[in-house]
Amino acid sequence: MTFTPETRSRLQDAAGYIFDMDGTIALGDAQSGGHNALPHAVAVLEALQARGTPFVVFTNGTAKPPAAYAASLRKAGFPVEDWQMLTPSSSTADWLKRQGVGKVRVLGNAGCRAPLDDAGLAVVGPSEEAEGVEAVYTGWFREFDFPALEAACDSLWKGARLLTASNVPFFATANGRAIGASYPINAMLTAMTSKRPRILGKPSRVAFETARLLMGLPRSAAKQMVVVGDDPALEMRMANAVGALSVGMATGIMAGDAILPERDRPSVLLQSLEPLLEIL
Repeated sequence: MTFTPETRSRLQDAAGYIFDMDGTIALGDAQSGGHNALPHAVAVLEALQARGTPFVVFTNGTAKPPAAYAASLRKAGFPVEDWQMLTPSSSTADWLKRQGVGKVRVLGNAGCRAPLDDAGLAVVGPSEEAEGVEAVYTGWFREFDFPALEAACDSLWKGARLLTASNVPFFATANGRAIGASYPINAMLTAMTSKRPRILGKPSRVAFETARLLMGLPRSAAKQMVVVGDDPALEMRMANAVGALSVGMATGIMAGDAILPERDRPSVLLQSLEPLLEIL
């Protein structure tokens, strides 16, 4: 891979990096269990750490709390502290607090709701009877059932907003692509209530801003940041929307020969992280 001088400079002098997890730096199983590092991924994060360049890992999965994902990555050899790990529930908790939303029904497991609990929000269970629910939030929830559908619809019909961690159908695993949980749940809720989900994980600006603020970077640093990921509709779209450098990885679900719309097109497409490591 040959980088242009401008791209090389942006990679070397970046204000901060946002890495996707599955298919970008590691691969896990379809149940979001343990992780194995992809080639050169650990060394890339170690190089950034040595340079003093801030970075975070932002997965679009919500099966576990951020700290559990961080522990899984550390077990695989990554220098990732708990505070450097983000999930869509992290950005959702921040957004709900800023919007003044107090009561939210979570269609998700314990890992999905953990950041909302930690933020002090009033969290209602999937099928729990409750009045005054202001938002319904969907995430990793393979236990989804008809009582949860009825309860969520009731809250939405009574005025709650529909929010989601992610609305893409697949994510990368060691065994190929796996089906995400929130996408089909959102489809059912939209069919029943006509409400469309607001995405608060990637590729939303909310997600990007949560990562930027966590790294302590000013708003003006957005165009000096780098986003590395394998999903054109997530990481590439998020980076391109704010002017960050989008680095696509063909190690996950991104096809190297795919014809993509401009908003989803990576500035750089890599077959492995080795060229990035050489620059760093």
